[in-house]
Amino acid sequence: MASTVRLTMAQALVRFLDNQYVEMDGVESRFVNNLFGVFGHGCVVGVGQALSQGGHSIRFLQGKNEQNMALAAVAFAKQKNRREIIPCVSSIGPGAMNMVTAAGCATANRIPLLLLPGDTFACRQPDPVLQQAEFFDGFGRTVTDAFRGVCHYFDRLERPEQLLSAAIHAMRVLTDPADTGAVCLALPQDVEGEAYDYPEAFFRRRVWHLDRRPMTQGQLERAAALLRSARRPLAILGGGVRYSEAGEAFARLCEQCGIPFCETQAGKGTLSWEHPLNLGGVGVTGGRAANALAPQADVVLAVGTRLTDFTTCSKWLFAPDARFLSLNICPFDAVKYDGEPIVCDARAGLEALAAALRDYRAGWDERMAQARRSWLAEADAYYAQTAPQGLSQTRALGEINRFLQKDDIAVGSAGSLPGDMQRLWRAGESGTYHMEYGFSNMGYEINGALGVKLACPEREVYAFFGDGTYLMAHSELLTCVQEGLRVHFCLFDNSGWGCIENLQNNQGNDTFGTVFRRRDPVSGALEGEVLAVDYAQNAAAYGLKTYTIHTVEQLRQALADALTQPLPVLYDIKVLPGSMTPGFDGWWRVGVAEVSTQPRVQAAWKDMDAHVRHTRKF
Repeated sequence: MASTVRLTMAQALVRFLDNQYVEMDGVESRFVNNLFGVFGHGCVVGVGQALSQGGHSIRFLQGKNEQNMALAAVAFAKQKNRREIIPCVSSIGPGAMNMVTAAGCATANRIPLLLLPGDTFACRQPDPVLQQAEFFDGFGRTVTDAFRGVCHYFDRLERPEQLLSAAIHAMRVLTDPADTGAVCLALPQDVEGEAYDYPEAFFRRRVWHLDRRPMTQGQLERAAALLRSARRPLAILGGGVRYSEAGEAFARLCEQCGIPFCETQAGKGTLSWEHPLNLGGVGVTGGRAANALAPQADVVLAVGTRLTDFTTCSKWLFAPDARFLSLNICPFDAVKYDGEPIVCDARAGLEALAAALRDYRAGWDERMAQARRSWLAEADAYYAQTAPQGLSQTRALGEINRFLQKDDIAVGSAGSLPGDMQRLWRAGESGTYHMEYGFSNMGYEINGALGVKLACPEREVYAFFGDGTYLMAHSELLTCVQEGLRVHFCLFDNSGWGCIENLQNNQGNDTFGTVFRRRDPVSGALEGEVLAVDYAQNAAAYGLKTYTIHTVEQLRQALADALTQPLPVLYDIKVLPGSMTPGFDGWWRVGVAEVSTQPRVQAAWKDMDAHVRHTRKF
């Protein structure tokens, strides 16, 4: 008989995770080195006990909020190019539910995230227990069912032996580049402590091979023929290029064939901004160079991109007769835009295409280089912008961009800063631009910077966010202090949700509910004086070194001084409201009111309707 070892389900889970490895291109590495947790009664005597008793090499990281620690785990896995994860453990009920948002963030961005929420008793005998929501249609439903809608794999382990199959399938999804995202194993608190005689073989050193799926001969012939037919091809560099570590292969193909390229938020930073074929960001938050040339492209080579509405301007940007060639490891993404689907690894596919197209050269003329030169000059002007009233957002961003070293990492996610950063930020080395813009999760930035710093402790990490984000999710500042991690938190204070106010105004609406104001005692509306918040003082209470900044000179001094500090730092940068970049030849479809008494809203509806008529339908 095969040898067994008697363990609780939680103990077996920890031991299993401790023995998972991944291999790519002949290099093996541990898949799990750390585990995040916020302990409550639904996990502390289960997984908590398993971690505390030792016999493993997993380091426990103490989260302060379940959503925030899980977002940090998402950022960690992204920065590791999906080759290492940090599982997240929570208690039942609200602790578990707090991680649902992070699950959506991971799944939207195709990032592996393992969630291990506690659950109510499988035996049902003590029901209803503390933090249990009861459902009148049956006892089999619990709040963890909410994860089903945002996870690629969900399982509730109602017997300890179910771990044997569930853990394997969880790892299958977590290590599959075509099907990865959030994975949830719900752990009923009684089952966590139940014992089973697990086969010793279950805990062997298990290596998951990340094989590079090749392009088939038929795919190669079709892809090469389509590109050969193109006079003005344009390449889109998506996040899949980064995760495949295919940046060099992408550059070689573009250089060899004279194909200009533009970047998605996830793909930006894979190649340097200085590359002569790099037109910068494309789409709603793109710059003028990429958005000027995109409508002129007759074939679009989309590599490793989901072709979101922000990349395509809600299917409006590209010419109606432009053909798409989609090279993607995920079949779901490869067929978008009714393109020619090439389902393969990005590096393998790009190398095969380069070999097949040695004698092909695109027909772009001086327009490409001129568009790039003009845009860079325009971007320079935004970075040098001065205003007598105070410090503009773009000027502050430019000062920080110029100060950073080539291997420093910039992290962002939501608000107006992602637009400014995709348009203006000049990324140096590969992997130095880290933007979560699939879910655009407010609150990701602070927690994401923690995750990135855990992934790259030797590098300087700068998080970019607004005051709105800070107010939502800043608890993991304390975790940075606790772990002795010097992370640079750049808070751009514009007294509200400036990005949404801008959207509101651009669609004909007056400002409403988007500025942080006191309630006016006369009108009863939120139209009193602007709330003045000392965010530096708040962060200082956690133990951060803080700086309050109103001028360029103060910002320069703070950036330099921060590098002498042993602790995390926060720059409370007071910027002028509305001082972000405008849109550049882009359009974004939003739900404008069809019926309104306001002339500006009526005009916005007509403009939206006119754009919709010129969009692609599939």
